[in-house]
Amino acid sequence: MTDLLYSEEEEALRAAVRDLLADHCDAPGVIARIESGAPHNPALWKALTDGMGLAGLLVPEELDGQGATHREAAVVLEELGRAVAPVPYLTSAVVATEALLACGTDDLLTELAAGTSIGALAVALHVAPGAPYDVVRHENGLLHGELTGIADAAVADVLLVPADDGGLYAVDATAATVTPQVSLDLTRPLATVTLDGAPGRLLGDAEPAVRRALRAGAGLLASEQLGLADWTLTETVRYLKDRKQFNRPVGGFQALKHRLAQLWLEVANLRAAARNAADALSTGEDTDVAVTVAQAYAAPVAVHAAEEAVQLHGGIGMTWEHPAHLYLKRAKADSIAYGTAGAHREALAGLVDLQAP
Repeated sequence: MTDLLYSEEEEALRAAVRDLLADHCDAPGVIARIESGAPHNPALWKALTDGMGLAGLLVPEELDGQGATHREAAVVLEELGRAVAPVPYLTSAVVATEALLACGTDDLLTELAAGTSIGALAVALHVAPGAPYDVVRHENGLLHGELTGIADAAVADVLLVPADDGGLYAVDATAATVTPQVSLDLTRPLATVTLDGAPGRLLGDAEPAVRRALRAGAGLLASEQLGLADWTLTETVRYLKDRKQFNRPVGGFQALKHRLAQLWLEVANLRAAARNAADALSTGEDTDVAVTVAQAYAAPVAVHAAEEAVQLHGGIGMTWEHPAHLYLKRAKADSIAYGTAGAHREALAGLVDLQAP
């Protein structure tokens, strides 16, 4: 029987990350960053990687990583989701790292684990595990083509690019043209990557590496969505206890109690699904089913929680100064990241042999 409860070590990790984020990632600071056009927080990234070694959680100890599991990475992502932290943790420390682990690329793994390099898998953020993805042309040892919707490409040092010859290539980001795209979630910016005869270093076969990376990304994204939903629920309950109308706390009204109770149940169920996905990724047991179940459930819950936060905060929830909009935009963007809930439900039907009539 798998124990999905948090261990003492995981709770200690959570407390440490939450303290760090309280110091480096307050909501006004995040809003100021996205207004500046440079949302990435280098000081926070350095504290997470240099100070705590969190970029190397999934990297073996012999490559200067932590040799931890996806369960620990999930705890970190819960906290980053709670803070809507503008750092490339999911894209570099999980997705790019998993692709490199599939290829056995030791030198790049060591750099990513140390946080000295940021990696980005050049596959569009909306692509689900198992879905087709765009590739570039490989000709005479050089790469040509354009890839759109690449998350955190603007801050990446190395791009992991799939090519039409079936290989996955490491491309120095300075050899590519990275053009920002307008994205709903400004804390995880997207970009178009254009390669015009860029040199690439062959790492290995693209297909298994991309599949493994996207599956881990989808599975651990559920933990980010859990953190986001949990924060919005907690903050909404707190606000409704303080806010008074007709000389009584708004949270005392029966209709609102029902809405919050329903949301609490959804978040509790999401926690179970996200923990199961993280545990399955760490053990390798029924991983595909666990990941698709988590993603089929996570997106609607996170969006619902963020929408309720905006609505139940009333007028203040509609303003730019209040952070509720950050959570709604992240929840909406996450709802199509690594596959929509509908795509995951369809995949799940095939996995458990329950096809639609």
